[in-house]
Amino acid sequence: GPDDMVQITVTGDGADSLPLNDRNLVLRSVRTVLDKAGAEHVGIRLALHNNIPLSRGLGSSSAAIVGGLTAANAVVGKRFSQDELLDMATKIEGHPDNVAPALLGGFTVCVMQGERVTCLRLPVPKELKLVVCIPDFRLSTNKARQAIPASVPHPDAVYNVSRTALLVGALASGQLKYLADALDDKLHQPYRAALIPGMTDVFAAGKKAGALGVAMSGAGPSLMAYTVENADAVGEAMVQAFLTQEIKSRYLCLDVDYDGARIVDFA
Repeated sequence: GPDDMVQITVTGDGADSLPLNDRNLVLRSVRTVLDKAGAEHVGIRLALHNNIPLSRGLGSSSAAIVGGLTAANAVVGKRFSQDELLDMATKIEGHPDNVAPALLGGFTVCVMQGERVTCLRLPVPKELKLVVCIPDFRLSTNKARQAIPASVPHPDAVYNVSRTALLVGALASGQLKYLADALDDKLHQPYRAALIPGMTDVFAAGKKAGALGVAMSGAGPSLMAYTVENADAVGEAMVQAFLTQEIKSRYLCLDVDYDGARIVDFA
């Protein structure tokens, strides 16, 4: 059968836990492209190296999907456009929020109209650094979703919509001093705070150390600070604040990736 034609090895984060069968997201994505290209009966050998911590709100699943689609598209002679790859990725992931920036790089704003994805890619200031504080526990996206109520008060919705607009404006115009207000939120962080002990303290510590703004990364439990300078001081402060809750964590200082998914030749 087709299964003996598939070989998957995984190194790095999740080497002992990521599936090596059809549940593997990279494999599913590779197969999506091959099927569409009419090349479904080829053998597949995948060597995956993952350095994105799993179940931490850091988008590891979207990286897997986009990686699989991009690699397979290269194999079939770049038959599919970025728009087509974005459509495929969105179908596999269920929404475009994470797959769009993973594929395109930079800062993306996406909406879905039925099946159709509309995506804007906006510039962000080159000096922006993101400090991600990653606590030593997992939080399943499902559990984080269940914490969100089915309906919210209208004023809370208005509060978020106006700040979302401010966030897009602040990033696109480089007026980063507005990030603190723009990242304020009433629609998901308050409901999820109980799942991340010490969240408000970690946010406060990051700001006190010089962060321009703080927010949850994805559905958590990772917490993210937007900085221009003193990124390390901000990271250290956030790690210390988690420690007061007896939670170990580590931080990473990340640049914005402006290239998105790309093919690198390696021997």
